[in-house]
Amino acid sequence: MKENLKNGILRGGRLFIGLFLYALGIVMTINANLGLGPWDVFHQGLSRTVGITMGQASITMGVIIVIINYFVGEKLGWGTLSNMLFIGIFMDILMLNNLIPVYQNIILQIIMMLGGMFVIGLASYFYIGAGLGSGPRDGLMVLLTKKTGKSVRFIRNCIEVTVLIAGYFLGGFVGVGTIIIALGIGYFVQFAFKLFRFDVKAVKHRYIEDDIRFIKDLLVKPTV
Repeated sequence: MKENLKNGILRGGRLFIGLFLYALGIVMTINANLGLGPWDVFHQGLSRTVGITMGQASITMGVIIVIINYFVGEKLGWGTLSNMLFIGIFMDILMLNNLIPVYQNIILQIIMMLGGMFVIGLASYFYIGAGLGSGPRDGLMVLLTKKTGKSVRFIRNCIEVTVLIAGYFLGGFVGVGTIIIALGIGYFVQFAFKLFRFDVKAVKHRYIEDDIRFIKDLLVKPTV
């Protein structure tokens, strides 16, 4: 019991380190002011259209996607729900309090963007390694891959092109940085995984239904 509690605390701590770093990396790419990643183009467009913060836009889309994933049978973890909520919260804390500088010098902008992508790669190592379920958007990708039989690369590209176009027409900022992020983020994630010798295939996720089953087993007294 104590071992399970300790393991849960460690995994939760790792998860939240990853979520904070993910938000930090996103804000760094935003403040580089060279163009946003596809999902952030959409979030910015949504925030400008509806009159909410980018963090709130991220949370709103996360909630919608989680609901869709749940009703079509995709497993949810505490990491899924935490991703849905806390990345947006951390983004707003960083952006509304101007904790990350905005640069106008092109050299510093490029450094900021590349640094943000590295931080996102690092965040992915912590977050995925916690083994508490995939994020809403990754869950949607997995769901569509299962339903359509298409490759993960094809589905991911389709999703990102769709949200990019929608975000552009909503007023999101598309620039050269958008292309850099779209083409380069995977390499930074892969670099972080290699740096920490992390095998993503070896991660065994624990889902909310597993915890519910565990609690039920504790509450059910053996009959004599």
